[in-house]
Amino acid sequence: MWFFRSPEIVFGEGALDYLAEIQGRRAFIVTDENLLRLGLVAEVQDRLAAAGIESAVFSGVEPNPSLQTVRRGAEEALAYGPDWIVGLGGGSCLDAAKSIWIQYERPDLAPDEVAPVGRLGLRQKAHLVAIPTTSGTGAEVTWPIVLTDLEEQRKVTVGHPENIPDLAIVDPVFVSHLPAPITADTGMDALTHAVEGYTSQWHNDFSDGLCLKAVQLVFDYLPRACEHGAEDPEARERLHNAATIAGLGFGNSMAAIAHALGHSAGAVLGMAHGRAVGLCLPYTVEFNVRGPLPTRYADIARFLGLPASDEEEGAASLAEAIRRLARRIGQPTTLRETGLSPQEFQDRLPRLVDNAMNDSAMTVNLRFPEEEEVEQLYRCIFDGQTVDF
Repeated sequence: MWFFRSPEIVFGEGALDYLAEIQGRRAFIVTDENLLRLGLVAEVQDRLAAAGIESAVFSGVEPNPSLQTVRRGAEEALAYGPDWIVGLGGGSCLDAAKSIWIQYERPDLAPDEVAPVGRLGLRQKAHLVAIPTTSGTGAEVTWPIVLTDLEEQRKVTVGHPENIPDLAIVDPVFVSHLPAPITADTGMDALTHAVEGYTSQWHNDFSDGLCLKAVQLVFDYLPRACEHGAEDPEARERLHNAATIAGLGFGNSMAAIAHALGHSAGAVLGMAHGRAVGLCLPYTVEFNVRGPLPTRYADIARFLGLPASDEEEGAASLAEAIRRLARRIGQPTTLRETGLSPQEFQDRLPRLVDNAMNDSAMTVNLRFPEEEEVEQLYRCIFDGQTVDF
């Protein structure tokens, strides 16, 4: 038995106006200083005010939100007493909003103690709205939460199916002027979600079509969005939709080894999440297709019109297509290209391997690697070598 979970989704131009129709008294907006400065928070507050809802703002979320940050946000939410939590931003802000919401409802739980078992008993005090301002994470429709433990230099994945947002507002106005590098980083995140959602051990009929469609949309519209920005509103809107569709897909089938490797690289090397997982993705395709279980990369390759006479050719075609896409949008295809020196890589390799081996995303991968294989994978990713083991 399995479940397909989704919030109510309002999408397309003008979707933000739907906020003026919700009912409540107080909203607690979780965001970052940049979005506050750009006036996007004010846009949200205006719609809430039209609904008769007053609001307070917590703008302390940093990239890769820390346990300490979400604790501070929860303290402010408890003092304010909202009946809506509104997450506004990229994946970091949306994950922080989810964590703050849980602590607001369940102050007895530390942010790193939330697990997908039993009942949390949410929605006794508030509901959650998620408004993405990047086209990548899909956090507006998923329940996993990724936080950073600053003391141990590792990412912690927590969450419970109950903490999926109640409402997702997917309005392209928030991404129309997104800089090309951020568009590229987050777009590669969406692609990784879709590929891994289709090929993880928990893939299913309900997720498969979403994942395939998201892959196609990213390949079609990510280069255009990076190259033309606000001058190509169709590309912006379709890519924004792709991120949410990929989130629905992988959120109901789970991510895999590219996320385990990428989470570790993000924490240890300070890489942006989407850049890290996208960089690892083609290497994991090459790794998995050599494993004992059948893979499904040829399906994706055929859907994209790539050569795929058998699974091995399909995997090779897909891995190369991902690398071509990355190069076109200015993304690195090796860790060396990020500026990481050989010595620095060697020094940090043990921590990279240890974190990846202990990442929950590893458990649903089609091929569970030995520690030595994870080290080999990172060496291939550093130098750009084809994975042949």
